Parts: sequence; C-alpha cells; structure tokens
Amino acid sequence: MDNRPIGIFDSGVGGLTVMREIIEQLPYENLIYFGDTARIPYGSKSVQTIKKYAFQCASFLKSKDVKTIVIACNTASSIALEHLQNNFDLPVIGVIEPGSRSAASATKNGRIGVIGTIATINSNAYQSKIMEYKHDSEVIGIPCPLFVPIIEEGWEYSTVAELTAEKYLTELIEHDVDSLVLGCTHYPILRYTIKKVVGPNVKLVNPAFETARDLRKLLTDENILNENYEIPNYEYYTSDAPERFRRIGGNFLKKEIDNLYEIAIDNL
Repeated sequence: MDNRPIGIFDSGVGGLTVMREIIEQLPYENLIYFGDTARIPYGSKSVQTIKKYAFQCASFLKSKDVKTIVIACNTASSIALEHLQNNFDLPVIGVIEPGSRSAASATKNGRIGVIGTIATINSNAYQSKIMEYKHDSEVIGIPCPLFVPIIEEGWEYSTVAELTAEKYLTELIEHDVDSLVLGCTHYPILRYTIKKVVGPNVKLVNPAFETARDLRKLLTDENILNENYEIPNYEYYTSDAPERFRRIGGNFLKKEIDNLYEIAIDNL
C-alpha cells in the first residue's frame, strides 16, 4: 500500500479533465492538482521557458511527497516530458503518448484528425507520435483556438459552440477521418457538440481517459497503488485567480472544489 498522493499539473484548469478521469479509474488515490494560472498559456512561450515552468511545477509537487507526476498539459507534455523524466527520481507521464497510441489503434481507414490549440498543432507532437505507431496513416491537425474560451464561458452546448465546431471540423469531415484526437485538455467538455458535428462514424479519442488508464497500469506495475479504501483527499493549488479556478474547475470536475490554495510564483 502506498497512500502518497499523485501529483497532476497543468497551465490552468484544463487538466482537471485528466484529474476527473483519474478519479473515475483510481477512486481511492489521493490527488494534488496544481494549475499554473498566473503563466497561462504555455503554448505561446519558448521551449526553454516551458521546460523551466514545467520543472518548477513538478518540483512543487515533489515537495508534497507525491509518488508520481502526471503532466496534464499538451504543450508541457510535448516539450518537457523527457526533461522531467531525466531530472526526477519518480515516474512522470504525459497525455500525448496515450492519446496517440489509442488513435493509431482505433483507426480503420488510416485517416486520423487531431484538434488542439495552435501551439499543440504546430508542435506536430501528436502527428509525429501517431505516425510512430501507424506509419501509413494520414494525420490532419486542425487548430481550434476558440474552443477554449467557449468552454470556459460554459457555452459548450450552445449554438455558438456548434457553429464554431462546424467551421473548424469541416475539413476533417471532407478528409473522411474515422478517428479524432481531442488534443487539448479542455475539449472533452465539448465532446457532445463535436460528436454532433462529425457524426457517429468518427471515434473520439480522449487522451485524458487514456492517460488515466496508463497511470493505473503504471501504479500496478510499480506496486504503488493505494489499497487503503478510505475517502481520498484532494488538494488544489493555483498560482493566480483562485475563485475563477474554483468556478470553471467545478464545471470541469462536476464537483465542488474544496481545499484550494493560492501559491505565489516566487515560491515555486
């Protein structure tokens, strides 16, 4: 039995969709979430800066005696995963590998769509990783920058959301993709509207779900599952705007956010 918490970090609230999947699949694990809201978005920063921010976030979680770290951020996963794995003596996993592997195995016709922020799509992280698993696939990346503000406004079921999705996703429909990676941690909140637009024949791949599944396997293989079946403890830390985090995050998690603390960047 290892009841030390699992550490999760993201540049903001989006990573709470990853946390939600971890809660579903590992209901007895204690969790600590850090949202670096003071420095969002990571996607517009340099590689060097993203590595630095990710290192600071991971160091903060390590100071809380976590047993493993999940990078619940596509940008940080694509740029800083290997850096953190090389610099911390505990398991570190990201969201891109699990999502890419699942997309490669899900496709039947070899045409895979990836949607994400401009930074994630431009990084080619998903496209490259999917091609490693399925060399003959055609991967089409489409940036969908308006999805994040739509979701954070709580408009995920609105006409605005549907019209925006139609505008972004038409190219993928025309390319006859049969699987679609939700390559931003916000996007699972919008899955109903996305599914409505792309139709029933396109499989949506949620990297958050796949990451939680990989985490479960990791904890099992390392023999560090928490087998103390008591009510788990969840703690939340943010570097700015805690009340906004509480409001939006509650919608993401579908539960009230308690035990929320603000941490000054200078202390990271």
